[in-house]
Amino acid sequence: MSSLNGMKHVRRVSKNSRIKNCLVTAPVLTIPSGGDGYVVYSDASRKGLGCVLMQNGMVVAYASRQLKVHEQNYPTHDLELAAVVFGLKIWRHYLYGETCQIFTDHKSLKYLFTQKELNMRQRRWLELVKDYDCTINYHPGKANVVADELSRKSSGCLAMLITTQKSILRDLEKYGIKMINHGQRIFGTLESSTISN
Repeated sequence: MSSLNGMKHVRRVSKNSRIKNCLVTAPVLTIPSGGDGYVVYSDASRKGLGCVLMQNGMVVAYASRQLKVHEQNYPTHDLELAAVVFGLKIWRHYLYGETCQIFTDHKSLKYLFTQKELNMRQRRWLELVKDYDCTINYHPGKANVVADELSRKSSGCLAMLITTQKSILRDLEKYGIKMINHGQRIFGTLESSTISN
């Protein structure tokens, strides 16, 4: 009987070390370094705006918000431009003075700087975009998965979207870690059966 308890203890210890390893080594977000430039992926839907800030192929930050009541009446072009402006404003402390590539799934935004006829809202936003050293490029919607999901998210917090990799969620559940949503924060808790003494 004691060898059975010993095996359970060994399993629990190895399970806990695997959990610690997954939580410590999973590359979710990276710390930005100056001078390397940034890439912003943006998208808009009829529910909200979403953006991803990346540097050297690694995610630095995610951002999203629901549309305000008056924004729900915007045409598609203005919504997509609003997503770009949202990303620039929220990450201005990273982006001012740095080169930045912005990718959107709305092809006509590539020509924003050369368009002759702009409405007042677009002119105002164009002046803001010109403050940044950025280029706007087209990126097909199917390839812009994370920003697309962020823009369609109706409620909840961004920490849930960071863990959209289903394999990580399945591993956490398998090891007895439950994710608890408490307001704007997500907490991971171990079930008492998986905690070793």
